[in-house]
Amino acid sequence: MGPEHVAYGMRASYGLPYVTPDLVIAWERGLASPTSPELTALAGVLWCSAGDLIGRPRTLREHRIARGIAPEDVARAIGTDLPVYLRMEESGTWRGNERQSAALAELLQLALPDFVAVTGREVKLAELLHSAVTTRWQAYVRPVAKLAPVDRAVVEDVLRELHEDYQGHMAATLSWGGGSKQSGEGGEEFLDRIVENFWTAVENRTA
Repeated sequence: MGPEHVAYGMRASYGLPYVTPDLVIAWERGLASPTSPELTALAGVLWCSAGDLIGRPRTLREHRIARGIAPEDVARAIGTDLPVYLRMEESGTWRGNERQSAALAELLQLALPDFVAVTGREVKLAELLHSAVTTRWQAYVRPVAKLAPVDRAVVEDVLRELHEDYQGHMAATLSWGGGSKQSGEGGEEFLDRIVENFWTAVENRTA
């Protein structure tokens, strides 16, 4: 199907008269993002699910759409007004309490890494992990465990392992003449993937 066929299908079958081939092309190229109704219509025209179009969901909105759940149902499940929930979804800033967070995770079937990401805690987690592996990891067990609800003993083991791995990366290519470019790149790459490395290590210990 070409963009003109997709646009026609969305106009004729889903009542979206403003959808043009140029808009469909903009979606394809990542220059614009479809709204929830547009994404639902697009999936219908292409005979697939909205989740198929999204790929791996990253945001709260994407997880909701991938599950085929209306925003009204999420707001009802977590016990908040629809406009309040929509503001959190649009801003990417989760302001729910513990009970609401648990209800959200259950409704959207969020794995722990996804839950941390959609509630806006991933950036802070990355900062804590960065500090833990580059300084004394013991000081960061409690803050990390509070941010990412993982058993404290598991957090201790993982932070120790990540710290040793990072220090190993840095020491492996150090010479008597000082740090090399290669050592710096190895350390930077490890830090760039620190959150992913953390969840992999957690999974290995809890599987």
